Amino acid sequence: MATTKRAGLGPTARPVAVPDDVDDLSISKAAGRVVLPPHVRWSGRTEYDLSDRMDRISAYEQVLTEGTDDDVRYLIDVDQLVDLWDELVLSPHVRAGWDEWLRGRGRLA
Repeated sequence: MATTKRAGLGPTARPVAVPDDVDDLSISKAAGRVVLPPHVRWSGRTEYDLSDRMDRISAYEQVLTEGTDDDVRYLIDVDQLVDLWDELVLSPHVRAGWDEWLRGRGRLA
């Protein structure tokens, strides 16, 4: 598992879940309507339709920022992530962790 952690307090002190096997084809991925777990989305809207691009963007932003390795494995499809990459609003430490993983696997130019 690759984990990025920054010193200090606040959101940048939390590790970013970047499981090495997130692109393993044997792992079942969520599709259609999903409800994000409370530790990922604790208030407001929690249900998203992953077949809708804007919902998928919102769900991916939440999961990449707050999710555990298991959340990421189940909810993030790497092909979809690459497709959405330039549209996702992520904090710099989350984007950096994922950028490193994606580039290391030749998924981003």
